[in-house]
Amino acid sequence: MSSPSRPFAIPSLTGKVFLVTGGNTGVGFHTVEQLAKHGARVYMGARSHEKANTAIAKLRADFPDADVQFLQLDHMDLQSIVAAAKQFKSKEAKLHGLVNNAGIMATPFAVSDADGFEAQWQTNYLAHWLLTWHLLDTLSETIRPGGGGDGAVAPGSVRIVNVTSDGHSFAPKVGIDFDDLKQEKGSPFSRYGMSKVANILHAKQLDKLFGPKGSETGTGAESGRGPFWTAAVHPGHLDTNLNKQTAYPKFIHTILKTFGAYSHASEGAYNSLWAVASPDFKESDSGEYFVPGQKRKQPSKVSRDMDLAQRLWDWTHEELGKRKLLD
Repeated sequence: MSSPSRPFAIPSLTGKVFLVTGGNTGVGFHTVEQLAKHGARVYMGARSHEKANTAIAKLRADFPDADVQFLQLDHMDLQSIVAAAKQFKSKEAKLHGLVNNAGIMATPFAVSDADGFEAQWQTNYLAHWLLTWHLLDTLSETIRPGGGGDGAVAPGSVRIVNVTSDGHSFAPKVGIDFDDLKQEKGSPFSRYGMSKVANILHAKQLDKLFGPKGSETGTGAESGRGPFWTAAVHPGHLDTNLNKQTAYPKFIHTILKTFGAYSHASEGAYNSLWAVASPDFKESDSGEYFVPGQKRKQPSKVSRDMDLAQRLWDWTHEELGKRKLLD
């Protein structure tokens, strides 16, 4: 299947720095590919050095000048996330775009050995929240004249994108079940859905705090963080390795593929690329949820509940703080 043409502009990204988690395969790979093709320096977050190097070699075979660097991230070990953020900051003083892309979908029940959280909750949500937290200062310095940025920076030059899914509709009715965060009474899909609701609420809370009208946003050279533009994006239904991990029978995947239910994997990167790098993404889009075609859509009711977003933020901050992961 040939890759469809991209329906929006990406300008030259020379001099800009991006980080894409899960960048060695699938949607993440194509996101890295396009950012690098347009001149950015891109950090490819991945667990396996070998797989990342293979992916980078593939990119450079097509684009010899691609500036792509490996950043080791293991989402099932939160200390690895903290270490990765510190490593990134030791190399870079600025970060123009963070794409929280890595994820697993509807996998059998598992708990991380290192941290004790349910695997989808930790991989899809917690690890990304923690990574974002540790990079807020670098994102802020990129905006601030006289900091890591290069003089005055145009509004919207720094963005955070969370890759979510229309599968957030599979979440428990309460959205985030604080009484059963491991969803031991749930299913692979309720666990997946809850993590994807969390991705949307995270993007909305970031916008509330640090977006264009954020309550915690500083002005000029003051000490506040932001403003960043944020988005939660659904990449579409794709034929990627994500489907091979799911708990549903493999014949369902085969049937869907046979009947053309899946889009091209490169097309799945479009929403991420649009939200993180295109001038077509506007200030009024910040904090919103988008489906394929760069179309704004209302997510589920619980996914736009700002009281729930605040409660989730507070729970996450307290839980990770108790584990000494926020210092």
